[in-house]
Amino acid sequence: MSASGEAFSDTSGYTDILYEVDDGAAIITINRPERYNAFRGRTIDELVHAFRRAWADNEVRSVIWTGAGEKAFCSGGDVKQRAETGDYGPTRDGILDADYLHGLIRDIPKPVIAAVNGVAIGGGHVFHVLCDISIASETARFGQVGPRVGSFDAGFGTNYLARVVGQKRAREIWFFCRQYSAAQALDWGLVNAVVPPDELMSTAKAWAAELKAMSPTALKFLKFSFNADTAHQAGLEKLANAGLDLFVSSDEGKEGALAFVEKRPPDFGRYAGAGSH
Repeated sequence: MSASGEAFSDTSGYTDILYEVDDGAAIITINRPERYNAFRGRTIDELVHAFRRAWADNEVRSVIWTGAGEKAFCSGGDVKQRAETGDYGPTRDGILDADYLHGLIRDIPKPVIAAVNGVAIGGGHVFHVLCDISIASETARFGQVGPRVGSFDAGFGTNYLARVVGQKRAREIWFFCRQYSAAQALDWGLVNAVVPPDELMSTAKAWAAELKAMSPTALKFLKFSFNADTAHQAGLEKLANAGLDLFVSSDEGKEGALAFVEKRPPDFGRYAGAGSH
């Protein structure tokens, strides 16, 4: 059963995403533009279903992942939902499968292209980093917000990011919660290409068409080989998420989400000594 209690055995049951196959490419679109394509529990369930569907379809040779509208690829977890209910809403199995989705992006034996059409922030930034290829619109922006809203990703979101851009850059991204332009992301090696907004999907489809001409078995082995170097980070991901589950239910974690919803600076000063001894 789905997060709302309705079965989605095919694309007709999706509410938070769109799914189509075009010339050998599965196109997965987060479809919550009114929330800057932030994800809730149901969104994750549907993304997992869509990626597994693309995995099982022999006609699909690659995946293009994007966001609806012009403003956002994905702005991370739905902090408004978290502030309202204390979690990201109901899920199919009662589990938020974000770390499973992270593993699925890496494990699907087909290249995954992120077509970053707007902001890729927080958990959305982690999503694009884990994709094999990232193509960005000139209007895209990248960054983290975890320490600002009482959250963190101490798994792939930090460890793998450091493999991509280096330790100094990764620490800057996480510690300061700044936003970076597409041009800066390209300079850092965070994305593969930057194109005008109206050329983003056509470019992503052109790259997917090139992949369609390649040996699928060779691409599968290459992807697995690249992943082998960081496979141990999956264990850190589990450890990190266990810690995050405890943290977001703490007063400090709740303060970050509440401040975001109330549009005020968070007051973290009183927690400065927590866990220091």
